[in-house]
Amino acid sequence: MASLGLNIEEQKAVDRFRSQVAEPSMTSLVILDFWAEWCGPCKALTPLLEKVAADYADKGVILAKVNVDEERFIADQFQIRSIPTVYAMFQGQPVADLTNARTESQLQGMLDQLLAKLPIQPGGEAAPDLAPLLAMGEEVLAEGDGERAASVFAQIADMAPDNVQAIGGLIRALIVADRIDEAEETLAALDPALAADPAIERARSALELAKAKPDDSELATLRAAAAERPADLDAQFAFANAAFAAGERDAAADTLLKMVAADREWNEGAARTKLLQMFEAIGLEDSWVAATRRRLSTVLFG
Repeated sequence: MASLGLNIEEQKAVDRFRSQVAEPSMTSLVILDFWAEWCGPCKALTPLLEKVAADYADKGVILAKVNVDEERFIADQFQIRSIPTVYAMFQGQPVADLTNARTESQLQGMLDQLLAKLPIQPGGEAAPDLAPLLAMGEEVLAEGDGERAASVFAQIADMAPDNVQAIGGLIRALIVADRIDEAEETLAALDPALAADPAIERARSALELAKAKPDDSELATLRAAAAERPADLDAQFAFANAAFAAGERDAAADTLLKMVAADREWNEGAARTKLLQMFEAIGLEDSWVAATRRRLSTVLFG
């Protein structure tokens, strides 16, 4: 759960959730019950949840309750629209919706299925498997949802402060969310021992490119100058920089590839270097990067 840009009360709510739910869920399966004092069905459900959680305690199951009136911020993060709502949580993430399990046998059946699939270690200190969470963050980021991706990566970074993939992902997500200042602060606060990691270098490249983002009028001016002076490589390069920062990957790449074709040594190979920086910022596994790299190879080697 993201903790950047929160007020004091929201931060306290996040800290409570982390200690009561997220951290226990690293090695246990947490039944997370959203309820309220005025909710009749919630009161009817409570004895069932408490009994089953107690019966399954030796299997690594615990019960955590969130009063939606007292913890409105947490309820909003989970987009709670009705109560009772009950989730199963493991390693900081919802892994099942238990809301419709209203009998003991139904709840036991759902827990048995989860326990058979998840690496629950009662009383153990198993390190969380962050790979699925990192993959989720990258997937969300690839969809262009910077805010949600930042939330995922920030949660992973909370669990594993030295995880460079999470930190790099967080910086890139903040950039996509247009939270450039926060991205710079996150990078500046990084332990120098981690700063040279490829994941951080990728994020740094993305940040450098994003800081060149122009406003609409500036971009229009640079575009017009590039169109009017096709032989002016300075004008072409300025437009390519601005176009990429503004999210126009194709326009930036097309311009830089034409520059490489026209004069690959211009400004000590600046056009090719900029393309490589773009590839690093986006990620070499990206399909657009792979296609553009092939185009660059064709220009360079025929």
